[in-house]
Amino acid sequence: MKIKNVKKFIRSILIILGIILLISLIINKATLSHKQVEYKTIYVSQGDTLWNIAKSNQVNNEYYKNKDVRFIINDLIRINNLDSSNINVDQELLIPVI
Repeated sequence: MKIKNVKKFIRSILIILGIILLISLIINKATLSHKQVEYKTIYVSQGDTLWNIAKSNQVNNEYYKNKDVRFIINDLIRINNLDSSNINVDQELLIPVI
């Protein structure tokens, strides 16, 4: 293939690259629009269970709104690096919030 008009060829390539750049910027903005997750610290009180903590956060925490209690419990276990659902009095737990 022989290029007959180099200026048109270069202009076409620059236009195509510009369109690709524009599309990638639009896609990046869409994926970066997620809300930043922060964490609050709570301390386990006498009688607290992960089920009670999860149930309370299901209602009062926007991060866990409309999530299943079992999902919340598993998420709290993962976030806090717990071996099981057993928790102790005065144990510190991180709870994600928006």
